[in-house]
Amino acid sequence: MTGLNHTLLAAASDTAERYDSLVMFINILVVLFFVLVIGATVYFMFKYRRRHEGQRTSPVKHNFKLEFLWSAVPTVLLIVMFAWGFNDFTALSQTPSNALPIRVIGKQWNWTVSYPGLDRECTAEMTDDGGAETEFVVPVNRPFTLKLSSEDVLHSFWIPDFKVKKDALPNRYTGYTVTPTEVGSHRFYCAEYCGANHSRMAGTVHVLSEADWQLWLDGKLEGMPNCKVDPSAPDYAPKLFVKYGCAGCHSTTADQAVLIGPPLYGLDTKGEETMEDGSKVATDDNYIRESIEYAEKKRVAGYAGKNMPVFRGRISEVELDALVNYIKGLDDADNGPTNDGTDSE
Repeated sequence: MTGLNHTLLAAASDTAERYDSLVMFINILVVLFFVLVIGATVYFMFKYRRRHEGQRTSPVKHNFKLEFLWSAVPTVLLIVMFAWGFNDFTALSQTPSNALPIRVIGKQWNWTVSYPGLDRECTAEMTDDGGAETEFVVPVNRPFTLKLSSEDVLHSFWIPDFKVKKDALPNRYTGYTVTPTEVGSHRFYCAEYCGANHSRMAGTVHVLSEADWQLWLDGKLEGMPNCKVDPSAPDYAPKLFVKYGCAGCHSTTADQAVLIGPPLYGLDTKGEETMEDGSKVATDDNYIRESIEYAEKKRVAGYAGKNMPVFRGRISEVELDALVNYIKGLDDADNGPTNDGTDSE
C-alpha cells in the first residue's frame, strides 16, 4: 500500500489505494481543525472569562484579514478535496487499451460473469446452505472493465477490498474499470437490497499471477473455477439476429440494399447519430441496447413511420448482450447474416 493508506484497511486495487489516501487526507484535516477550533475555544474561554462583577466585554472590532482567512482556507481545501475525488471518480470510467472486458449480469439471487473475448462464462453454484456462489478470476496488475446490468430488479456489484461499487440496472449498462494489485481471493456482494436472499448474493474474485492466469486460460490450473466454454458462441449472435427478425429490416453489409430500418454496419460506437427531431445521440452501448428494447424512444432521422416492435421482456439479458456486441462489431465486410429462412432456436 502507498500514500496515506491506513495499514488496517484492505486495499487490493489501484482504486482502493487512491480512495484511502483521500479519506486519510480528509481525516487528518478533520482532526487538525477539531483540535484547532476546540483548543482556541478553551483558550479564549479562560483568557477572556469574566473576572469580577460589572466587568464588560471590550468592543469587538472588525478584522478583515481574519475573516478572509477563515473563509479562504476552507474554500481552498474544499476545492482540493473535490478535485482529488473527482479525478479518482472519473478514473473508474477510463478504459485502458489493455483492459480485460468482463460482463456481469445480476438476477435474484446470483451473478453470472462472462468473458466476451474468451467465450467463457462463470455461473453460480449452489452451496450447502442453499445459497448461490459465483467465482471468477482476473490477472494481477492488469485493469479489467466490468459491464453491469440486471435481469430483474436493482442490484449493486460491490468488491470491498477493491473499494469499488456500482449499481446494476435492469434497463441499461453501467460499469467501472479497476486494476487489482494483490494476488489472492476477494469477496464481492450485492450492496442493494433486492429480495429475500439478498444476503446470499455473493461470490469471490480470484486475482492470479500472470503465470497462473495463463495456466487458467489453458485449463491447467487446479482449484480455480473452470468457467465453461461455449463452442457455439461465434454463431450465437448472428443466429439471434435472424431469429428475432432483425435481418429482415436492417442491412449489415455495404453491398446490401437499405431495408426498412437504418443500416447497422460501420456503426461508430464512439460517435453520434442524428435523430428525427434533429438532436444528436451518442451511439454507445446503452444507445444500441435502448434501440433494441424501445426502438420508438429515439428514432433515427430519415426513418419516420418505420415502426419496430418493442423487445423489452421478449429477449433475455444474455441474448440482448450478444446482439449489442454483434452490432458493435459489424463493418463493411460481408459478415452479416442473411434472412434465408434459416432460423436457429
